[in-house]
Amino acid sequence: MTIIATVYTGKAPEPIGPYSQAVACGDMLYCSGQIALEPSTGTMDGDTVEQQTRRVMANIEAVLDAHGLGFNNIVKTTVFLKSMDDFAAFNAVYDNALCGWKPARSVVEVSQLPKNALVEIETVACR
Repeated sequence: MTIIATVYTGKAPEPIGPYSQAVACGDMLYCSGQIALEPSTGTMDGDTVEQQTRRVMANIEAVLDAHGLGFNNIVKTTVFLKSMDDFAAFNAVYDNALCGWKPARSVVEVSQLPKNALVEIETVACR
């Protein structure tokens, strides 16, 4: 029997809509997209894609940690950038945060993100 459970941590931002921070299903963890919200205030953390990406990665790390996982458990990310002009700057912070781990990934440019964020990352991890 597969156990399905929601994952929540106060170390990541409260969801801003009707969704969970993550849902665990068997060995898989499906994490909702994270934007650069500071968990304690719910306000945007940073004005540049570099600053926002650092916050997003910290938020992802908190959600993974709440389920006993880390960055090396990530198997796939989907990245939404407000502008592909930020691709190189985003990549530098993302790569640094993952310490060389390279999960499968898609990156797309979108016209708008919640709260006018510059970047959002959705994550799938496996135990």
